Amino acid sequence: MIESDPLLEAIQALYRELRGKTREQWQRDLPFAELLFDRWERAKSLGFGEGSSIYHSSYVYGDVRVGKNCWIGPGVLLDGSGGLVVGDHCSISAGAQIYTHDSVKWALSGGRAEYERAPVRIGNCCYIGSQTVIAKGVTIQDHSVIGACSFVNRQIDGHGNVTLVLDRLDKG
Repeated sequence: MIESDPLLEAIQALYRELRGKTREQWQRDLPFAELLFDRWERAKSLGFGEGSSIYHSSYVYGDVRVGKNCWIGPGVLLDGSGGLVVGDHCSISAGAQIYTHDSVKWALSGGRAEYERAPVRIGNCCYIGSQTVIAKGVTIQDHSVIGACSFVNRQIDGHGNVTLVLDRLDKG
């Protein structure tokens, strides 16, 4: 028989309480760490803009700057080792990965070549679909939509389709 552990029991009780409150308020079930930590406080501690949030399960490396009112979903990787800027009102969906470096030449040269780095810029009012990978050196212009599971390795101009998207939203 396993001895009772008061600390473990307290943690489990806390988990049940937080899980219940989250289910009641938001109709969702989240991992324990997501229940414990405030996404908006984390974003603020990282210097992100007012109203932005980032899930506890997301990774942030290097120089990452995020504007106001952005949502960064669970399991996102933000690599700012080469500089990453995200504008205002952006949504970066679950599992997206944004890289500002790669180690291709380093690996092929047996470690003799340096890692390559280039900044990534995502404009205002952009949507990055889940499981998308954005490569180093990419600029995504304002009002761009990147579909789920995309690989982006070149500049994306966004203004061309924004009227069509907004028109469809207005018509329901």
